[in-house]
Amino acid sequence: MKKTPAIAAMAMLTATPAAAHLPPGEYGSFMAGVTHPLFGLDHVLAMIAVGLWAAQIGGRALWQVPTAFVVAMLTGFALALTGLPLPFVEPAILASIIILGLVVAMALRPAAHWAMALVAVFALFHGHAHGGELGTAQALQFGAGFALATAGLHAIGLVIAVIFARALRAGSGLVLRVMGGATALAGAAIAFG
Repeated sequence: MKKTPAIAAMAMLTATPAAAHLPPGEYGSFMAGVTHPLFGLDHVLAMIAVGLWAAQIGGRALWQVPTAFVVAMLTGFALALTGLPLPFVEPAILASIIILGLVVAMALRPAAHWAMALVAVFALFHGHAHGGELGTAQALQFGAGFALATAGLHAIGLVIAVIFARALRAGSGLVLRVMGGATALAGAAIAFG
């Protein structure tokens, strides 16, 4: 357990730009906002991991954890649009994949407010990256699109967890943990690849 912070720190310090982030000026519509998170492996992995983790925790976390992510992501988006800087944006995004994958792999089930806090921190960076790249696009349209796509990816993670829970009953926990481990490994491959 002591190695996890060290691995996260290394990922943050050596990370390269996340895959889905386009050059400024390539945005401009609601559909650009919708498709942006869907075509970046970094976004897909992190968002689905949020849904998987929320399902593992259960109860109110099913909706509170994904909602916290979306709200904090929109906050980070607004911060970027106003010109407020946020350090280590890309490394934090890549660290989010690894750490969210690890919490699923370890089947950590903290109180919902702790999970909400963790995903909100990562979401600020995801949102800031979107706002920082926006260029001349219509911020409201683009923001609405990527918030909708993000919520959809969270829902996919929840649905995957529910399907495995019904199909495998006792074994579903192991399947989700393996998925979390695979997510963390994929995040490390993106970060160090």
